[in-house]
Amino acid sequence: MATDTSTSLRFAVLLTVASGFLDAYTFISRGGVFANAQTGNVILMGINFSAGNVRAALEHVWPISAFVVGVAIANSLKSPHAKRVVKHPIRAAMVAQVVVLVSVGFVPTTVPDALVTIPIAFVAALQIGLFRTVRSLSYIAIATTGNLMRLTETAYAGFLGKDPEARKNTGVYAVIVGGFAAGAVIGAVCTRIFGHEAAWLAASLLFCALVLFFIDEQEDGRDSARRRRVAGWLNRSQAVKPRIRARRRP
Repeated sequence: MATDTSTSLRFAVLLTVASGFLDAYTFISRGGVFANAQTGNVILMGINFSAGNVRAALEHVWPISAFVVGVAIANSLKSPHAKRVVKHPIRAAMVAQVVVLVSVGFVPTTVPDALVTIPIAFVAALQIGLFRTVRSLSYIAIATTGNLMRLTETAYAGFLGKDPEARKNTGVYAVIVGGFAAGAVIGAVCTRIFGHEAAWLAASLLFCALVLFFIDEQEDGRDSARRRRVAGWLNRSQAVKPRIRARRRP
């Protein structure tokens, strides 16, 4: 069976670390705007509108709009038509995300923040639209509230309800929540040190996630070759046995 890279835990961890990184990055270096967490942007937009600060409110409208567009495109990439046009649409989306973040790293902090927060919000939307499961579990790569809720639910069922499967799932959600928090810490530290160029570190995380597709593809190819060799050996063995029995007859 071929490995489903996009639902593996290692892939999910890379995505959540990158997401936590980017939220810290945009909040610190790009005008206090959350590129991934649209809940925060909606709240900040409402606060600014209530204070009559329309210009500041609009700074949150644009990433929200980019997020909506990104989710729509992500859904189109999962359609059968997209697979006829692009052989590997998910990989193409990952490449686009890396390119966006590399480009963002060249944009100085002197330009309007929207030039950065809008493309990053678009990248986040692609992630949430394309990657929603780890193993057989639902999760959100770009935020932690839902994952924290599921962590609590599985921990309750696993340790108080004595459900062994839930205990395993608790570990998965703990790693994902911890990855997001670690990404936020790393993103904050790196942004203070490297400034706007810290976006390249987030791009490198997504690039590593992209490389996993090729690693798993090569490994699947080697496994298939081994299975074919074993099947061929078994077939030859079965073919030889009747001849051996025939020779032993008087």
